[in-house]
Amino acid sequence: MAAFDTTRPLAAAGSAGRIGNFFANAFGALAAWNDARVTRNSLEKLSDRELEDIGLIRGDIDNVARR
Repeated sequence: MAAFDTTRPLAAAGSAGRIGNFFANAFGALAAWNDARVTRNSLEKLSDRELEDIGLIRGDIDNVARR
């Protein structure tokens, strides 16, 4: 799972800060998308029995991956 620290204030203000925020937000969105993709792929590899053991069904995979 990727971790991204968004609590550290940016040193630059004005347009440079906004540009930095844009790239920070874009990187955060990319990391979240990749985490969801990895989770979805891992769950799809499990058998129905294995999913049942952890309390899921195939229809739950997309919802779990989005969280």
